[in-house]
Amino acid sequence: MKELLCFAVFSITVMFATCGIKDFQVHFEQLHVAQSHDPRGLHSNGTLNLSPEFHKENTVTNILSAEEEEEEDYLDFEKILNEDDDYFDIIDAVPEAVSDFKQGNILELFHGKTRIQRLNIFNANFAFNLYRSLKDKANSTENILLAPVGISTAMAMISMGLRGQTREEVMDSLGFIEFINASSKYDTMTIHNLFHKLTHRLFRRNFGYTLRSVNDLYIQKQFPVLSDFKNNMKNYYFAEAQTADFSDPNFIAKANQRILKITKGLIKEALVHVHPTTVMMILNCLYFKGTWENKFPVEMTQKRNFRLNEKEVVKVPMMQTKANFLATVDNELDCGVLQLPYVGNISMLIVLPYKLGGMKLLEKQLTPQVVERWQQSMTNRTREVILPKFKLEKKYDLIQYLRSLGVNELFTQNGNYSGISDESIVIDKFSHQGTITVNEEGTEAASVTTVGFMPLSAQIRFVVDRPFLFLIYEHRTSCLLFMGRVANPSKF
Repeated sequence: MKELLCFAVFSITVMFATCGIKDFQVHFEQLHVAQSHDPRGLHSNGTLNLSPEFHKENTVTNILSAEEEEEEDYLDFEKILNEDDDYFDIIDAVPEAVSDFKQGNILELFHGKTRIQRLNIFNANFAFNLYRSLKDKANSTENILLAPVGISTAMAMISMGLRGQTREEVMDSLGFIEFINASSKYDTMTIHNLFHKLTHRLFRRNFGYTLRSVNDLYIQKQFPVLSDFKNNMKNYYFAEAQTADFSDPNFIAKANQRILKITKGLIKEALVHVHPTTVMMILNCLYFKGTWENKFPVEMTQKRNFRLNEKEVVKVPMMQTKANFLATVDNELDCGVLQLPYVGNISMLIVLPYKLGGMKLLEKQLTPQVVERWQQSMTNRTREVILPKFKLEKKYDLIQYLRSLGVNELFTQNGNYSGISDESIVIDKFSHQGTITVNEEGTEAASVTTVGFMPLSAQIRFVVDRPFLFLIYEHRTSCLLFMGRVANPSKF
């Protein structure tokens, strides 16, 4: 079995925001003892716990070996969360008004879904809208990489301190207003409770994969922040406030050292410059290491043609394997969809337009409803899969893209941050950086069949030799972890 790893870092920089709880210097210098592992690979409750030997044999780099994991990288949510976990699995009635909506409305997907799955439907919808904003400003030959759950989490965190029109714009862009209006049982705190639970359900190490999210809240020394905001960050997002001196050059070095550690060495120099007048920074790091259920034998990899467009072709290493895979064909969007599973109920969807010019239509039409229909129409067949090795490294300041989604006041002097501080502040940077590597060793980072779909029974080969999209989902929660476009696998 081979592995996939994904990493992403998000930071929100607030200019001219909280009374500290933990000293910044102490935060970075704390040392913890690495967790021990049951040599049998199982905990006492029977859940899977991959041994250090497993990681040595099935990892991309020795940096990622399990025995180097430290306590501060992982929170034991089973101990932290004592409330009734049934809250997560509640399936509420679908609003009667849903039947009055025209076909294709996102609320149609609520049938039979748990609360957390419903929230993640809107998180995915936001991700697809943000992706379109990115691709509209990018060259068609550029690769794209996003970690949607991290972006949604960071925005949900900051929304707790927003008020008035500023808050409404953020909530509307995320789809949270529509989510709240879908049920009389939902309110704003339902959303934050669900993000709290999403962290609980996703970020564990004993499902055959490692998925970790770390939220840091840095506050300029002596800057006044409301205690409610400080407490909410800690209680709902596990972000304990830490005092910092942003004018101190050592802050960047120490913050980057922490990010480097959390992402196991794959994200370097996430912070290059911090404005000395910065008063608050929210930092979210996301790390995923998964294991392929069906490996790609190294000896089968060879260079093949990858068509960039009608005129250009590049030679890239193409992996090859043969096994049972779920797949489908979408005749309406003229594309094929393949599901590559990882151990632990996570998979990567490869979406391949059949025509080189078909990417634009696919990107325009990509919605949670389309993904749901793909998943519901898949059939399991023995297939030969040929997939390029690729590595993407991307960094964005998301402000201009969020503006195109209607988030405007947040980034102006008119922004209402009165739930954070009585002082006037503004967000001047919303940074997102991620990396993903797919190779023989894995990836590093992370209903009803409708008209137009047919089982992929006749097609026994799935050859990814032209630009494609990828989506990485955790299926139990319906959480979209990573997504992107590979337009040229020979470039980052």
